[in-house]
Amino acid sequence: MRVGIVGATGYGGAELLRIIHSHPHFEISSLYTSSQQGKDIHKHYAHLTGIIPSTLEEINPIKMAQDTDVVFLAVPTGVASQLAPELLSAGCIVIDLTGDFRIKNTEDYEFWYKRKAASKEWIDKAVYSLPELNDSSIEGSQFISNPGCYPTATLLGIAPLAKAKMLKEGSVIVDAKSGVSGAGQTISLGNIYSELNENLKIYKVNHHQHIPEIEQMLKQFDYNSPITFQTHLVPMTRGIMSTIYGTAEGNLTEEEIWQLYKDFYTDKPFVRVRDIGVFPATKEVTASNYCDIGISFDERTGRVTIVSVIDNLMKGAAGQAVQNANLVFGFEETAGLKFSPVYP
Repeated sequence: MRVGIVGATGYGGAELLRIIHSHPHFEISSLYTSSQQGKDIHKHYAHLTGIIPSTLEEINPIKMAQDTDVVFLAVPTGVASQLAPELLSAGCIVIDLTGDFRIKNTEDYEFWYKRKAASKEWIDKAVYSLPELNDSSIEGSQFISNPGCYPTATLLGIAPLAKAKMLKEGSVIVDAKSGVSGAGQTISLGNIYSELNENLKIYKVNHHQHIPEIEQMLKQFDYNSPITFQTHLVPMTRGIMSTIYGTAEGNLTEEEIWQLYKDFYTDKPFVRVRDIGVFPATKEVTASNYCDIGISFDERTGRVTIVSVIDNLMKGAAGQAVQNANLVFGFEETAGLKFSPVYP
């Protein structure tokens, strides 16, 4: 299958290149950019020298439909809302890594993202796909909206309890931390070395744009209360740790909660549930498509603590996008994604 990548010079695009280069069913056909046409990709990413000899091309939906079987959009927020409809109308299959089509309520999108929403017609056509939580097959879908990084870690961490109706309404608090690559390549004062090094800071307090995405999915599990969700920037390159707290419903034991998680993810190849009392670290999933989960239940307070870690550029972006593409084309879900984490 011929693959086109729009936004190949970003971090998410670079990870797509790494994955697709060794994928058994996909091959890189074309790389597209809005600003660096004619430039070889290895001039932007020297680590790709001699590996991917592609030249960046101008975005042209008609030509892209002729030259590719699937297009990945790894572009800034707001770009996909204009580009995706053109590509879809030209006949492309589109996997969108942005947040432009994730939120089904346009008023919610505009409130949280502070920009005009995409056309409701195309929002409704986009299939939001977090593979481990899908209720139905996405094989044959033309338009996939890939989940965000924080929602992926958080929803995979909370889903078994929420779907089993074992979480008290209004009790969920999420403390999430991310490496700096999640901010992309845009230069800002808060992202320079002297501001980040030996520092830990909270940002977008109560206003992170991923909140409505998480709550939208939780409502599908019949958990209808708002959540408290806070994000922090830590001085590491990649990785997300989402620590989730909630009050358990019913007379549960830690063993029962752990078994619930083991059963829920028993046939999900990219989710690894740790043994009771063992908790994951971000480095243990680096450069992989895994989500690792640890669980603790405090019988004294009745509260559950769930620790969920992912690589924000892999399971939180490019890896999950390829996982979705595999499912769209009917390939093995793990095709091209059987990377062991890079450690240390």
